[in-house]
Amino acid sequence: MSSSKPGRDLRRLALSVLQPGFVGTEAPEWILREIGEGLASVVLFSRNIESPDQLARLTGQLRAENPALIVAIDEEAGDVTRIESATGSTRPGNLALGAVDDTELTESVAADLGRQLRAAGISLNYAPTVDVNSNPDNPIIGVRSFGADAKAVSRHAAAWIKGLQSAGVAACAKHFPGHGDVAVDSHHGLPSYDADLDRIAAQALPPFRAALDAGVRAVMSGHLLVPAYDPRLPATLSRRILDGLLRQELGFDGMIVTDAIEMGAVADRYGIDGAAVRAVAAGADAICVGGENAEEATAQLLAGALVEAVAAGGLTEERLAEAAHRVRAFAEWSTELGRAAPAGTADGGIGFVAARRAIRMTGSVRDSLPLAAPPHVVELVPATNLAIGKETPWGVAAPLSERLPGTTSVRIHPQQLRTPAATLEASALTPATGRPLVVVVRDASRHSWMGGALADLVTARPDAIVVEMGLPGATAPGAVHISTHGATAASGVAAAEVLVGTAQGVSEGP
Repeated sequence: MSSSKPGRDLRRLALSVLQPGFVGTEAPEWILREIGEGLASVVLFSRNIESPDQLARLTGQLRAENPALIVAIDEEAGDVTRIESATGSTRPGNLALGAVDDTELTESVAADLGRQLRAAGISLNYAPTVDVNSNPDNPIIGVRSFGADAKAVSRHAAAWIKGLQSAGVAACAKHFPGHGDVAVDSHHGLPSYDADLDRIAAQALPPFRAALDAGVRAVMSGHLLVPAYDPRLPATLSRRILDGLLRQELGFDGMIVTDAIEMGAVADRYGIDGAAVRAVAAGADAICVGGENAEEATAQLLAGALVEAVAAGGLTEERLAEAAHRVRAFAEWSTELGRAAPAGTADGGIGFVAARRAIRMTGSVRDSLPLAAPPHVVELVPATNLAIGKETPWGVAAPLSERLPGTTSVRIHPQQLRTPAATLEASALTPATGRPLVVVVRDASRHSWMGGALADLVTARPDAIVVEMGLPGATAPGAVHISTHGATAASGVAAAEVLVGTAQGVSEGP
């Protein structure tokens, strides 16, 4: 019996640093059992959520096993939403808030989200994204960033964190040390941020400094190579970056949580078990897993790998215990944060206010709007990335048809344009004969097929109205060009209001 207790204690430490996901709208038996054995955190995704009442029941079921359990969610609002994935977010994302550039508004939107999450029993939100989107071709950040200017991103990062935490939900700044100047999606490969130390200090680190100053107690590491600090290991696995830069240089003493450990950038090279061990050894305190691998076997694999690494000497028991201590300290702090926050409910309106203020228009606005007749709407649909997950409803056609009966629409995917059929002529131009044409795109400057289709449509119909729901490009084609700075439900409603002439407070010009 005495020989087995050290093993049980070690496994308890290993479980305490895992933040696993699971499948289902009720907690599976294995999750409840592992909470009893020492699991200190879980993370929820859209697959776990059907309604606010169901979500509250789920978190109550989990906390019945441990009242101090960290219940995390990856809810950025905007395009990356879990609580509103079935309908689209009623709050705009970071790029829209950055375009408005009103930090009081940003704080209010985040506080409103925090009240909704707190009511649902969430204690940690893996947000905000504080990456500076300095590379417009970045395939994974884009509208998730507050913008391309480090000072502006810093202002809004601080405001968002203050707003969320004022409602009693802990924030988590991501993706350290900055994921905005890369050209590879870390879900699939290993990005490299090839700037020198001076550029990193000026470009990527200021928002993280601002986040720490704003009181953030969790930071998520990014799966990217930063050769100026470590030419060999991704940031999540690099002691030079997690300990040397984040702990020592920036002075962060809170909880470091990894981005999903099953992502290709690290798992393809080390396996999810090897990556988890290396991350904890490098200084990470919590391992996020289960966005894709949400089975009991995965959690068992990682817990076992950590225990075995201690036995084999690849991970010291002291480092594992230190990580577990930081997780416990964070759990205690976040529990008190929730208790201390004033009671309140989400008002549901501030997100639409923000989305309306984020609209920008160029072109012959006064000659073209409001629409004189029901239009034909063509929505060019790109594949979504894994950060968004399953495709969340987006676009302008649905809210526009509610406001202007008789509106027709079609959605066109890239594979349709590879067929011999004249898809644009048949689906887009012919139905719009004698009617206004509205073309809706999402990151058109990043998708060559979309940019080409848009150019063809505008050439054939120079009077077309173009709505860009992704990152605005350098050019603004169409008689009128409307930028929403995000593809949320709130942004779609705001654009529809502009088209029918009921919008208020919309800005013209860049």
